[in-house]
Amino acid sequence: MDGHDLWLAQCEEIGFTPDPRKYEEGTRTSQDAADQLGCEVAHIAKSIVFSGEEGAVIVITSGSNRVERKRKLKRILGFKPGMASPEYVLQSTGYAVGGVPPFGHTSPVTVLMDEDLMQYDLVWGAAGTPQTVFPISPGKLREISGAKLGDVKQ
Repeated sequence: MDGHDLWLAQCEEIGFTPDPRKYEEGTRTSQDAADQLGCEVAHIAKSIVFSGEEGAVIVITSGSNRVERKRKLKRILGFKPGMASPEYVLQSTGYAVGGVPPFGHTSPVTVLMDEDLMQYDLVWGAAGTPQTVFPISPGKLREISGAKLGDVKQ
């Protein structure tokens, strides 16, 4: 089962029916995804995985933003999360780097969401592989992911 099939199964379990898109050219980076979709890079909801004290910390942020780990994440979480290796990402989420979705992970994770995403009607997240994405409203994304909303950008 590839990451996209895994993610679709996870979506089914939580009662979410996505409308995924597949792009053979790939959507590994936020810019790749924006180019494929014909949207602004800010509308990409990228999932960045960090290592936490009790498991992975996933930060869903706008594709145009960088995450401020040392000050802002530390203030929100109470600790500074570590950088995650590709092996840690796969083990902790069930997905490889470049395809980590904002929800539907195979292990419990802590999820934070960039408040900047709330200004858009629609954002695009990874759907389990570097070739798949799906549209979702930021409000629904926050609801399904269980994310804590905050200022996470540099």
